[in-house]
Amino acid sequence: MSERVLIDIKEGIAQVRLNRPDKLNALDPDLLHALIEAAAGLAASTGLRAVVLTGEGRSFCAGLDFASFAAMAKSGGEMPFDPFGRVPGNPANMVQRAGYDWRRLPVPVIAALRGHVYGGGLQIALGADIRYAAPDTRLSVMEIKWGLIPDMSGSQTLRDLVGIDVAKELTWTGRIVEAKEAKDLGLLTRVCEDPLEDAMETAQAIAGRSPHAIRAGKQLFNQAWHGSDSDGLALEESLQKTLLGWPNQVEAVMANMQKREPKFRDV
Repeated sequence: MSERVLIDIKEGIAQVRLNRPDKLNALDPDLLHALIEAAAGLAASTGLRAVVLTGEGRSFCAGLDFASFAAMAKSGGEMPFDPFGRVPGNPANMVQRAGYDWRRLPVPVIAALRGHVYGGGLQIALGADIRYAAPDTRLSVMEIKWGLIPDMSGSQTLRDLVGIDVAKELTWTGRIVEAKEAKDLGLLTRVCEDPLEDAMETAQAIAGRSPHAIRAGKQLFNQAWHGSDSDGLALEESLQKTLLGWPNQVEAVMANMQKREPKFRDV
């Protein structure tokens, strides 16, 4: 694993940190590749209960580091991956996966944000299930500044959070949004003084619940949110049948009845 992304796992909670603080965690090819590898590795971890995604230093991610890509092109260097390549079973290309794979991760992902959350950095944050941000956080769909559109899965994640008019306005103007307005628009879950501390507290609360039910809940909402009523209701029923009467569900009931902390089995 590249030092561009640091991962610490304790008691089923993975803290994932973008680690390029001297560049405000701006995305160079190595950081993009490291994010893809990190998500893939965590997806295969059976004991994982929750993920907290954050950045080292004073910013989460200031977006794409165009200078690093330009320098690579000038020197004849090669990308560590094919930007538009795909792997079987994943609808996202490799660049899109840096944001979209957090959405696909089977466990909840909580982003703890501060400082700059621009362009690709915002799209990575939008891949999380929950976003906590410090009051100094500034967000922008900044691709228009470079004559581009969001291309790291923003089209799929923005639609779950804001109206289409808001998505268009942010995309067409690239304007910078302060944390309070971002919360009002729906881009953020909560504005708090210490987003990392709050994110870890939420992750710990999640980790104390049945991991089978937590994963089923994420699958249910991710798959049913944009589907038909009949498909959503059918998925709700089928997932519930995988939980009812199984050890972790029985343990949840018994722990509540006996007024004790539950002891759940890992997935």
